[in-house]
Amino acid sequence: MANAEHGGRPTEALGATAVDGTRARLRAARLALWLLAAVLAVRQVAAVLTTPSGERLTTLETWVGPEGVLHVRGSLYDSTQFTGTPLAGLVLKPLTRTAEQALGWGWTFGTLLLVVALGLVAARALPQPVGRRTAILAAPVAISLLVLSLPVRNTLWLGQTSIIPVLLVLLGCFAARGQRVSGALIGVAAALQPTLLLFAPLLWFTGRRRAATATGVTFAAVTALAWAAMPHDSYTYWVHHLAGVGLGGPADSLANQSLHGALLRLGLEGPLEIAVFLLLGAAVVALALRRAVRYAHDGQLLLAVAVTGCAAIAVAPTAWQHQLLWVLLTAVGRAGKRARDRMVWPVAVVLVMTLPAKMMLPNMEFLYPVRDNVVLLAALAAATAVPFLSRASRHFRSPVPTPYAPPVPARFAFVPLLPFLRRVLIRPNLLLELLLIRVTYAAYAKVRLAATGGSNSAGRARAEEHGQQILDLERLLHMDIEHAVNHAVAKIGWLRNFFDFYYTSFHFVVPLTVLGLLYWRRPVDYRWARSALGFATLLALVGFWLYPLAPPRLMPDLGIIDTVHGVQDFSQPDYGTLTHLTNQYAAMPSLHFGWSLWCGLVIAIIAPRLWMKVLGLLHPLFTAAAIVATGNHWILDAAGGALVVGAGFGLTYLLQGPRAATTAVAATEFSSEPSAPAKDRTPS
Repeated sequence: MANAEHGGRPTEALGATAVDGTRARLRAARLALWLLAAVLAVRQVAAVLTTPSGERLTTLETWVGPEGVLHVRGSLYDSTQFTGTPLAGLVLKPLTRTAEQALGWGWTFGTLLLVVALGLVAARALPQPVGRRTAILAAPVAISLLVLSLPVRNTLWLGQTSIIPVLLVLLGCFAARGQRVSGALIGVAAALQPTLLLFAPLLWFTGRRRAATATGVTFAAVTALAWAAMPHDSYTYWVHHLAGVGLGGPADSLANQSLHGALLRLGLEGPLEIAVFLLLGAAVVALALRRAVRYAHDGQLLLAVAVTGCAAIAVAPTAWQHQLLWVLLTAVGRAGKRARDRMVWPVAVVLVMTLPAKMMLPNMEFLYPVRDNVVLLAALAAATAVPFLSRASRHFRSPVPTPYAPPVPARFAFVPLLPFLRRVLIRPNLLLELLLIRVTYAAYAKVRLAATGGSNSAGRARAEEHGQQILDLERLLHMDIEHAVNHAVAKIGWLRNFFDFYYTSFHFVVPLTVLGLLYWRRPVDYRWARSALGFATLLALVGFWLYPLAPPRLMPDLGIIDTVHGVQDFSQPDYGTLTHLTNQYAAMPSLHFGWSLWCGLVIAIIAPRLWMKVLGLLHPLFTAAAIVATGNHWILDAAGGALVVGAGFGLTYLLQGPRAATTAVAATEFSSEPSAPAKDRTPS
């Protein structure tokens, strides 16, 4: 017994140490996330308050400024600038001029406090039971996402009140004691945004009938109070403008993400548009409420509230950007039975709510109807279509796990630095990959466009100075062949046309083709190759930013013939710095050559036939010839492209470990064997 007791202590000590280590990591993660939330909040507030007064809080200025609509004797809605309900005007009327002088700071910090409160309430409203990690990290993550979201940023910038109705609804559903108080809070929210009356039937059908009744009574009472105090304005809002229609700007504006706005943008007008809007709105409300009631009975009340809010967005006459916060709350819903699919919906929601629509979809005309209505489509999907899992589903807490290949031994003990990035045997979710690639490329294009080296004139001077430095270095190394090659090719028509076509056509087609083939045929190698390409592109952006460089065709007095773009007008002082599509001085390193080299190396490593490997390696050789022959790059630009590609592969090796044939063999074995039991796999 003595030996058994003595032998049990080390095990208990090790267990206690492991638990303490986990707790310490969670505390560190929580602290880091709170610091991130604080930094993001300070950044947003600083962006608002450091902007000149005439350019920020413009909505608030139209309300309470010296010439604001709350100071004029006529109707609040004479100018159509005031979009709130008469109740909002009644609340704002008593503000004095003294309060207005400090209202910018007070309003901004007050809005930020409302955002923090909203995040805390949403974090506490997650479906129970929640894990310890989720309970600790949910609040700072929620606040960070709220601060980053376009509706909150728009609210802070304009000085809007759109946070208040959302917070009132969440307080009524999750914090208020007693159904009457709960209904009163939601009723006040509906008096500020009338379509939030949809929460009354949600309360009624989920058994909270006193709260539903209190919602209707409160809405009627405060609206009647505002009507008694401001009869002319109330008539104008509720009757003449049909609860806000036509206020705040044209209803077909891209900022109006409601069904009414979308139908107007599609060309429907008059009675036909109204009939279609009412028919679609009724269908959306019926489907959304049915789903919301089911989720509420399932114990997912926050998801039910978010779904109802999305329906309110869709059926509102006007749903401006600052009123679209409900979509972000639907990220709490779980969709997808497999672990690799579980992140698709929350990632899509976060991207839609934090990035401009132009970064989500390419600039193609046939995609404009989708791009112009992307938030509305997300709201409609959440309200009517996304198959959120029930808590009774066996996949709600335990999705089908992702199979991994056995670990590959590395030459160095510290590799991989991120061991959790192991080799996944199956291909990733396609929609998630397309979102990742599109957003990454949009960020790349935006940074590349911004890396001008200062103002246009200063950027051009700096880029030309760097171009002269590159030319001098190439002359020192006896590598200055650009002029000779360019003029030799320009004299041969078919060769000039070939290199022009190769330069303009293969830059995107070949990398996308390689990625597509890897995704379909070699999913294990796809992740490895994609990571290397991403790291190389990121390093190239650093080069564009730090070293803007004029290509040979934009160097005055060098005599290079621009075979692709035609004759250049160097008399324009800002020529070359920027175009509508790209930054012409983002030349070092050359991603034309870098991406082609990545393609060649990937094909040479993975292709099963020798002729395929040779064909793959010919692509970077032809690309190198094309970028020099057309006058678009220096020889050293290609060297820079090779350098960042090598660094990309090196970082991938360092973080994820080596690529080895064993992963491909394991993937083949997995695809040919029956599925392993869930307990034998490691969840992602």
